[in-house]
Amino acid sequence: MVILTGKNLTWADVNKVLYKNEQVEVSDDSLANVVESRNLVDKIVAENRTVYGINTGFGKFSDVVIEADQVEELQMNLILSHASGVGKPFSEKVSRAMVLLRTNTLLQGFSGVRPLIIERLVYYINNNIHPVIPTQGSLGASGDLAPLSHIALTLLGEGEVYYKGEKVCTKKVLEAENLEPIRLQAKEGLALINGTQAMTATGIVALLETEKLAYVSEMIAAISLEGLRGVIDAFDEKIHQVRGFSEQMDVAARIRKLLSDSKLTTKQGELRIQDAYSLRCIPQVHGASWQAMNYVKEKLMVEMNAVTDNPLIFPETGQIISGGNFHGQPIALAMDFLKIAVAELANISERRIERLVNPQLNDLPPFLSPEPGLQSGAMILQYVAASLVSENKTLAHPASVDSIPSSANQEDHVSMGTIAARHAYEIIQNVRRVLAIECICALQAVEYRGIEKMSSATRKFYAEARKIVPSITKDRVFSIDIENMTQWLKNLDMENLRS
Repeated sequence: MVILTGKNLTWADVNKVLYKNEQVEVSDDSLANVVESRNLVDKIVAENRTVYGINTGFGKFSDVVIEADQVEELQMNLILSHASGVGKPFSEKVSRAMVLLRTNTLLQGFSGVRPLIIERLVYYINNNIHPVIPTQGSLGASGDLAPLSHIALTLLGEGEVYYKGEKVCTKKVLEAENLEPIRLQAKEGLALINGTQAMTATGIVALLETEKLAYVSEMIAAISLEGLRGVIDAFDEKIHQVRGFSEQMDVAARIRKLLSDSKLTTKQGELRIQDAYSLRCIPQVHGASWQAMNYVKEKLMVEMNAVTDNPLIFPETGQIISGGNFHGQPIALAMDFLKIAVAELANISERRIERLVNPQLNDLPPFLSPEPGLQSGAMILQYVAASLVSENKTLAHPASVDSIPSSANQEDHVSMGTIAARHAYEIIQNVRRVLAIECICALQAVEYRGIEKMSSATRKFYAEARKIVPSITKDRVFSIDIENMTQWLKNLDMENLRS
């Protein structure tokens, strides 16, 4: 059970809720803070004081005062009008993460919602009810208004949710679960949609997949080293210690461990003095990507426990202060950094693929073909990898350098952070396919060298991978192999294979 307080959600907690279906519970202290915050909102409404977000319009309409008997209608209209997202929906995983993060931020007690709102969001998490949220439509400032509105929409009994593996009208699900639609009160609509949870949730799912992918890339790179009889001296601990980057040292150490008993690696001068950069510089390149990933993780961990609403309610002083914590710039920059970092894993992987298939760069059969000339072998696999790598370069263009004013120039600088996060996730899917192609080629190369000469760690991986993609004995439809290997790598339990 993960206990939510609003302040100490951890990376491990998020992983459990997203991937192990862990249940969540709300701490009593945090709920007390929520009640205190709500009481101040009710006091303001009762006193008929004019406060932004409670009884005014929004954005450029912030100077329009709303009558007391129209406050609830104001919140309803806000959600209906802002639920304007378009495009294919986020995955259930991202939707679940968004609900989790939004619940966590509301629990800090600076947003003025009733406990009922939080209880319903927790019910969603614990009963696997995930709002259907379109991926496109957020500028990443004033919060992820459009995506988060689609979550709020379901609280009203509108829109759709994922329920028992299907997309279903929310109203039917609420009836099935004996739940009543919620009628939002003052401030609650704005509190539900002002925040960075779409970009942060997407970023968290993206980074969790990237971390696993980075470990997988090291295993595959190790097999490529064996297939190309790479020079192991380049991974010597002393080389990496004098550079001083801990991530670089860690990658080199993991490669050394993976290949510790391999009879396929060589010493400098044995076959050649040194390898090409795509082999020799694995620790430097992969290590730099790990540095970026660690930076991104640090920013996501701050943001998932951050208050990103506006205005913010401070019950201790009775203040309600408008600010800009909804602005997604910290996450936008982090996501753009992640795009570049993970794209590099594919860039260097594609170069290793080229070395595995190009007969001018190795002593293996041309394109790893069983009958060179009659059969093309892995020739076009490198084309596919090159295409994916090129596509990544366009997706890696930073989204955060763009800004388009909105709301009649009231919101005149925006982050585009959700676009950055979405593109990062797209890049990750491409990278996994490139690594799948390298894996297929590396497996074939070590067969020519002698499987019995592989290290114990890589041989264990080889045995499992061959259950997914068989040896290339003749040309076949390789797109099936690529997709099968890609899916296997995504679901792979690396810890089990390492042990």
